[in-house]
Amino acid sequence: MANLNPTAQHDADASANPVAVAKGLHSAIVAARTHIDREQAFPAELVDAMRAGNLFQLSLPAAIGGPQHHPLVSFEAVEALARADGSVGWCASISTSVSLFSGGWLDPVVARALFGATPNATMSGSVRAEGNATITPDGYVVSGQWDFASNINQARWMFCTCTLWENGEQQLTRAGAPRVRTMLIPIEQVTIVPTWSVVGMRGTGSHDFRVDNVHVPRAHTVSLGDPPAHDGLLYHPRLSMTCAWATTAAVALGIGRGAVDTFFELANRSGSTASRATLLRDRPRAQESAAQAEAILNSARAFLVDAVGTAWDTLSNDSAAPGAAIAQARLAITHAMQESVRAVDKLFHAAGTNAVYEKNGIERHFRDVHVAAQHAAGQMSHYETAGKALLGTPLKEPGW
Repeated sequence: MANLNPTAQHDADASANPVAVAKGLHSAIVAARTHIDREQAFPAELVDAMRAGNLFQLSLPAAIGGPQHHPLVSFEAVEALARADGSVGWCASISTSVSLFSGGWLDPVVARALFGATPNATMSGSVRAEGNATITPDGYVVSGQWDFASNINQARWMFCTCTLWENGEQQLTRAGAPRVRTMLIPIEQVTIVPTWSVVGMRGTGSHDFRVDNVHVPRAHTVSLGDPPAHDGLLYHPRLSMTCAWATTAAVALGIGRGAVDTFFELANRSGSTASRATLLRDRPRAQESAAQAEAILNSARAFLVDAVGTAWDTLSNDSAAPGAAIAQARLAITHAMQESVRAVDKLFHAAGTNAVYEKNGIERHFRDVHVAAQHAAGQMSHYETAGKALLGTPLKEPGW
């Protein structure tokens, strides 16, 4: 592994600029790619550097010692990590989102006790209610198995969403839906179930995990249906999902930018399999594809930055009708993820058979971006919901 940037690692003010920290780790992350894929976990030195830069908890509330960054700062930091390696960016994004949903809703005194005076909210878990929590006089007894637990091999805390049970009966809301609550459980009390054998994003280590009859104090639980425990737009019910998923889109855009970097390097040193004498950079198809990928990524990124910034500013101004701005931001997130796939595909095919060799690097970005786009934030159904919002059709979807 390459030497880590000592300034980014030890400067007391480094966490104030997470983008600089993330960019400073680029060479070390690239050097660790093989280890990350093979072990489905990060080298200890990289984990330490990312923790020192608050890169696992970019949205943790300032009131409990977190950085509570503007979503576009978190976006740019995660994008820089993903440019070096998609899995590293993904794990930072997931942990940051969970730090938003846990830290933002926990009582501040409890949060400080859980995460420490200098918070270490390196997290994993699931918002899907795949566990059962039986109500007790002082809390809950939790059992269940959850999937897609990205970042679990670096995590200190697990975000375990459950349906609630009492006296053998499932608890229901007034509307008849299962009542749901999320439990925060230390990593030592969960069992990792190794299931992550996948085509891409291998380094995220997104295994299943199991919890068996673990007692969780009531204070260590949250419900995102309750009012947040902290002020700030990151935790606003109309904006929190946009803030969380902006970093998901950042991963896809970062992978896309990494693919451009790799393609440019390849094009300047290699020809095609049909004509070794002519460098890829001198071939019309490669030139066209490079320009198209650049335009696709830059335009998708500009739309996202503008739309998320506008949504933030709209709610900052106490707008009573932020729906149009939220819809544009949510649309821009999905659009960025889908367009990142399109850009990488163009480069992959323009590279010809060069692209299929691991040694050339394009195939890593191709695999990773296609897996990243499978996340809920990138689903095509969001286009329909955005269209409804923009056309004035009443919405049932939360967070819009």
